[in-house]
Amino acid sequence: MRGPIFVVGIGFFVVAGAVVGCRMAPTAVGDPPKAGAETERPASTAPRPAETGPADVTPQFDKQTFVYKTVQQCDIRADVYRPSFVSGQTPVILWIHGGALILGSRTDINRGQLKEYLRAGYTLVAIDYRLAPETKLPAIVEDLRDAFRWVREKGPSLFGADRDRIAAIGHSAGGYLTLMSGFSVSPRPKVLVSFYGYGDITGDWLSKPDPFYRQQPLVSRERAYGHVGNSVISETRGNRRPFYLYCRQQGIWSREVTGHDPQQEPLAFVPLCPIRNVTADYPPTLLLHGDQDTDVPYQQSAAMAAELSRLGVVHELITISSGPHVFDKDMRNPVSRKAFETVLAFLKRHL
Repeated sequence: MRGPIFVVGIGFFVVAGAVVGCRMAPTAVGDPPKAGAETERPASTAPRPAETGPADVTPQFDKQTFVYKTVQQCDIRADVYRPSFVSGQTPVILWIHGGALILGSRTDINRGQLKEYLRAGYTLVAIDYRLAPETKLPAIVEDLRDAFRWVREKGPSLFGADRDRIAAIGHSAGGYLTLMSGFSVSPRPKVLVSFYGYGDITGDWLSKPDPFYRQQPLVSRERAYGHVGNSVISETRGNRRPFYLYCRQQGIWSREVTGHDPQQEPLAFVPLCPIRNVTADYPPTLLLHGDQDTDVPYQQSAAMAAELSRLGVVHELITISSGPHVFDKDMRNPVSRKAFETVLAFLKRHL
């Protein structure tokens, strides 16, 4: 039964919510790792969750790298981490990296958070996806759909995935794609966790010059475009950050990432904005955001929470007081740990 919205202070933060670069030979989707591909099994003898032991010991796990999709000779990969102490099928976290859809890779996962997910018994699948501006956003969303499809279809046999218990978790741009999966993926994930993500890519924060980024040395057009190319890539090669800075300084991120102008072509953005596509059957959603985020405005998560509340969707909003972007970088920080305990509790309830 759904109840009223509540706001509760919890330690260092506030909870608000409703009770309710690729040029490789093509590879078949779902192929096992190629020769030389990374397969890892740490020698740790960490205790199982039912046992006692140091909290900072990494659980024993198996790691495999797969190609889940190939496009234009670009192999798009997923790293699969499965806890060694479990048997049978496990629930799956599909983890989506950030980087403004322009940079980053599946290897960016916070190792402390990975440890906690594994300790809780989840198999984690960290995915790459094609990057902008070489690939535009609709095609990136296609990669998102294909990654979920691959986990459902190939995961049970390749790494013991429970196809009916899949969560999406992402940070920043990965949080945006997590929220996109709540309506653009079928079947939908069972639960969504968005760390400092965003639901609207048409706002002034992305389509007008950003005051915060314009305090930094201005990047020239020549320098910016010199850091990107024409070839399809799914992993960062070299330093692509100057291109991102240029986009924010000039207010052209939305246009460069989507291929459309939000002022001239507003309808093109409707299917690309999660906040415009929330329905009553949207998955349970946990939003975490620092209220001093200078990269993704806190209001992005607050507005998403308001829309979820309006439609009666089970959700929580964790507000990190004085929290910056990537507030969870240091998992030794009590604020980060307390927030992450909420993540694990939310997953346990809904996955």
